[in-house]
Amino acid sequence: MNQAALATLLAGSAPDVHERFASLARSLGTVIPTQETPSPGPQSQQHQVRHPCDGKKMALVAAGTFLCGEKNEPVWPTSFYIDVFPVTNNDCARFVAATGHEPPQHWHRGKCPEVTLDHPVVFVTWHDASAYAAWAGKGLPTSPQWEKAARGTRGDTYPWGNNATPAKGNSRESGIGSTTPVSRYHRGVSPYGVYDFCGDTREWCSTRSEPGRYELKAGAWTSPFARATPAVFNDASMEMLDDDTGFRCVTPATVMAMLLAG
Repeated sequence: MNQAALATLLAGSAPDVHERFASLARSLGTVIPTQETPSPGPQSQQHQVRHPCDGKKMALVAAGTFLCGEKNEPVWPTSFYIDVFPVTNNDCARFVAATGHEPPQHWHRGKCPEVTLDHPVVFVTWHDASAYAAWAGKGLPTSPQWEKAARGTRGDTYPWGNNATPAKGNSRESGIGSTTPVSRYHRGVSPYGVYDFCGDTREWCSTRSEPGRYELKAGAWTSPFARATPAVFNDASMEMLDDDTGFRCVTPATVMAMLLAG
């Protein structure tokens, strides 16, 4: 089954189409044993807003306990909003233009190619990611914040559930060999409607693992699928930059309420 094509078709379909597809898929039984059927319910319950500073869409992750880490230990983060998509080259270009910050080293003459404007920005150090977050009036997520937004409250192995389905993210198995547009993998979104939590790029967090090193979450297009699960621990020097490392931002729910109130 071509899951990428299926995801694109279902993303633009009405709820009654989703229900018919779910009914048909269930009737196939073991013909597609690992295929989760789409449901409009969780999507309709998601709360998303645009941050008034950088204009990026953000999803609310409500306060409450979730199962965190490879040992599934209960953790209780307070409410926060997280970027629905990783910071893209286009987002970074606006940041660079506004602040004069050094652009990523692979941009030709300091400008990102048009064909990758909607790809996640890469070749960013932890310092670069923190500078963008400060400019946008946000912060980098803690490791537990990032993981809850990816796994939901039940501690599912993947953003979409517990079935190992490499076609739902851009890992090494995809064979693409580069980053992809951040909105490509509709079938791989988390319970909060957030994209790219299981592939495309590793993402910087604000959680320090040891002096001079910070946690990275998610796998990347260079990672084997087995290393792309949200609970897997990874970290790097804050000076590290590579073609498979990017970031996204968060905002406390209390701060967002004040910003939206004006």
